Amino acid sequence: MKKLLLLFGVCLSSTCAFSQSFMHGAGVSAFFEKYKDVDMSTAVGFTYSPRLNFVETESMSVSVGIPISLAFSGSGQYNSREGATDDFKLGILINAPVIVNLNFGAGSTPDNESRLGGFIGGGGGFHWGASTDQLDQNGNVKNVGGTTFGYTGNAGVRFAIGDMGNTLEIKASYFKGVNENKMDLIGIAGIFNF
Repeated sequence: MKKLLLLFGVCLSSTCAFSQSFMHGAGVSAFFEKYKDVDMSTAVGFTYSPRLNFVETESMSVSVGIPISLAFSGSGQYNSREGATDDFKLGILINAPVIVNLNFGAGSTPDNESRLGGFIGGGGGFHWGASTDQLDQNGNVKNVGGTTFGYTGNAGVRFAIGDMGNTLEIKASYFKGVNENKMDLIGIAGIFNF
């Protein structure tokens, strides 16, 4: 495996120009968070997605980025007699993976004139969720949340908007936590790159 990665790196570096450019975008995101033995929860929030292209050609680039997301969720039971919510809980999560992406077509470089593009990549990262008590599948109270490190992957498409080099990005991501909670996080985001 190491030899294959080394060969890929040498081939890529010998055929590509080593130019660099910084690109970034911001948008909205939704996350589906699942801890071991606990029901899935949903959170919505915002994502800021900076990236540095460290290898560029006319039609593609290789970049490293840190799409930072902050999302919120809430749960509680509505009491119809009193007109209030009982036991309301606010959940907060922060997800900050480091991802290496292969970008192609629209949005792969600042000068690319394609109308359609995409990307795929992977890496590792950090996830933090506010600690909350939830019922597990056996009806027992289980504390979930806290800090998790894990592996991540993402893929998506980009559509050019206007003639200014801006793109709209639709992406899906998956994060697998490696601590004792065995957290799985599925994300969907819509990001405007400027």
